[in-house]
Amino acid sequence: MTTTLKETIVKRVPTLGLGGAALAAAVAIAGCGGGSSGSGSGSASATPASATTGPAGVKVVTRHTKLGNVLVDGRGRTLYLFEKDKGTASTCYGACASVWPPLTTGAKAKAPGLHGARLGTTRRKDGKTEVTVAGHPLYTYAGDQRAGDVKGQGLDQFGAEWYVLGANGHKIEDGS
Repeated sequence: MTTTLKETIVKRVPTLGLGGAALAAAVAIAGCGGGSSGSGSGSASATPASATTGPAGVKVVTRHTKLGNVLVDGRGRTLYLFEKDKGTASTCYGACASVWPPLTTGAKAKAPGLHGARLGTTRRKDGKTEVTVAGHPLYTYAGDQRAGDVKGQGLDQFGAEWYVLGANGHKIEDGS
């Protein structure tokens, strides 16, 4: 069964009710074309090369995509940084977090890994603990339908651009 972007957004925002979920879906759909000519959908084609797992089971691995080796979560979903974030403080809440769900954990992530990238956590204003790499809060993108998709690369949404991260924790600007 294929899940559409609208269905994904509605599932991610159950507390908003029907009107709020419809609004979130409209924002997501309108934002999908927002401000960037580039997006792509490379599929993951390699076994994870490296992994670090936090105590709550959060896993960050590297996977080869059309943009090269990028960070993905344990399900193979590409991880992004948001240029609007300053330091480890997330600025993505509400409708933004519906389209760009933060990678959260129930406990602190452990150990560096991933080719020198520092795995850590930060406390969000909503009380959740978000995973960081090299000081960047991590997000997935609701528009990525399959493991290894990189459709969020270079999009300009919610006030800034979004980029995938390489195995070293630095943003990859190519392919946007």
